[in-house]
Amino acid sequence: MPVLGPESTTQVPPRRWTIDPGQSQVGFSVRHLMVATVRGGFTRFEGALETDAAGLAKISGVVDTASIDTGEPTRDERLRAPEFLDAERNPEIRFASRRIEPDATGTLRVVGDLTIGGVTCELTLRALARDHSAGADRLQVEARGEISRSEFGLGWEDTLEAAGALVGDRVRIALDVVAYAADPWPSTSA
Repeated sequence: MPVLGPESTTQVPPRRWTIDPGQSQVGFSVRHLMVATVRGGFTRFEGALETDAAGLAKISGVVDTASIDTGEPTRDERLRAPEFLDAERNPEIRFASRRIEPDATGTLRVVGDLTIGGVTCELTLRALARDHSAGADRLQVEARGEISRSEFGLGWEDTLEAAGALVGDRVRIALDVVAYAADPWPSTSA
């Protein structure tokens, strides 16, 4: 599986790719009670990638806020509530890349706008893009980043008596997506 990036010898044609939710994951993790880590994700999302002659050129996606799933239904309902994600009034979380830059380590630096609850902040992701099939029909992208809950106005500012945070401010994001070619190959016949 060749990696698409600054040292790549794989040529992927310019085209649009559609993220396959059935083979992809949009996940997160956050510290809880200063000792545990809560992991979760979203079960409904869609997105697109674009490639150009240099490799991965754009990433965009939309997540259905109400589809949050941490494996604990009571916690999920609280996360959907007005004091946190307010899923009824803010049904979508959106990301759109502004630029994708290769770095010296062979990974990509994806800089874009993340919008949660009507608040937009810059998000930087470190990503690897892999070509599953010599550019023919599938790409895989793994991206990692971190946000601050407080920058987005996400609630739960409760603290423990020992002066520690009930829920950590830093939320790690993990995207593992597979995308399929969304447009046909250009005809090579004359």
